[in-house]
Amino acid sequence: MKIPSLLAGVAGEYFVAAELSRRGHIASISLRNTRGIDILATNREASRSITIQCKTNQLARKAWILNDKCEGFVSDTHFYVFAALGGVLERPIYHIVPSRVVATHTSTSHGEWLRTPGRAGRQHVDNSVRKFSDPDDEYLERWDLLGL
Repeated sequence: MKIPSLLAGVAGEYFVAAELSRRGHIASISLRNTRGIDILATNREASRSITIQCKTNQLARKAWILNDKCEGFVSDTHFYVFAALGGVLERPIYHIVPSRVVATHTSTSHGEWLRTPGRAGRQHVDNSVRKFSDPDDEYLERWDLLGL
């Protein structure tokens, strides 16, 4: 059963916060109007804190949609957790990626898309949509990258 995308996004945030808690970290979901930050997380010793932007898809694919703001919102303590919910009886899968990697990947792939002819050889028109994918599972379940 496919749920509305807003609810899928909210579910993704709660799944990520639950997974962080399950791993012994402290996770707090931020208010909806916090730009670029969905979760604040820290280790139990409070010696390291990070911010997380969650992106969720429902189809267990390894590709997610972002906007162009991801190319400029970069920090050593800011991460993306890409969640693929899959079926209702399946555990979500997570790809944990540093924000610098996301910014570089999306900028590069969008530039390649703009340079590649579209239908009937027409040039693509620039827009704010960006895509991130992890086809080789380089970031699959890489919770260690958070440094918590």
